[in-house]
Amino acid sequence: MLRKRFLVMAAILVCLMFCLVPQFTHLTARSVDERVAGEKVLILNYHKVDEAHISLSVHPADFAAQMAYLERHGYNTISPDELYDSLAGSKRLPTNPVLITFDDGYADNYANAYPILKEHGFKATIFVVSSFVGKYRHYLTWEQAREMEQNGISIQSHTATHRSMTDLSDDQLRAELTESKQKIEAELGHPVDYIAYPTGTYNLHIAQMVKEAGYKAAFTIKYGNVDQASNIYALERVPVFHTEDTNKSFKERLHYVPLFESQGWVKN
Repeated sequence: MLRKRFLVMAAILVCLMFCLVPQFTHLTARSVDERVAGEKVLILNYHKVDEAHISLSVHPADFAAQMAYLERHGYNTISPDELYDSLAGSKRLPTNPVLITFDDGYADNYANAYPILKEHGFKATIFVVSSFVGKYRHYLTWEQAREMEQNGISIQSHTATHRSMTDLSDDQLRAELTESKQKIEAELGHPVDYIAYPTGTYNLHIAQMVKEAGYKAAFTIKYGNVDQASNIYALERVPVFHTEDTNKSFKERLHYVPLFESQGWVKN
């Protein structure tokens, strides 16, 4: 009888071991993944800050509320250089880091967003279309760009003419990348090391050409946070749009991680 009980208990223990080992293996793998990935960095992606009722326009009052929310909750704004150095392992970021970015270089970035950023002492980055600056009425001037750079706003590249890069030949791509870089560097007097892909379109070949053109990193419109596992030439961002409840949507986007991404199923 005792022998039978012993065999039953042994069988139960073996079953438990087989059931639990995969769980422990899963936890171990997850902890390794988290250690490799490191800290998650939030990159916000804006376009316009004005009163227009379109998805790309965040109203100034909403933008002000969002920046106040970031300051109230202890977020610390960083520059692209700080992000790059952190990913390279040469610099630690402050707690709750956030990189605030704008695409296209609209004049309202200066008129409406810039005073609010200055009020909070926030850094930000504007990716400008170099041939639009100082040429079209609704875009920044070089004088405005210079002033903002003196107050924590980094000006980087969004190509020369904002054409979808997957539609271009290699020669056209090279021109978009180099002409924009050279123009901004000549106007502002500093290296231009970062670029955001127009319309978010890119592929591995384009990313290689971006690298060859001398850029250190590139930003996409792929939804997600950046960590050590990110592709330096396909960095994720969190877009901020005008919605029925823009500020509620903003708060949700600060903390929401898509299911597939959280499970590690989305790869660059």
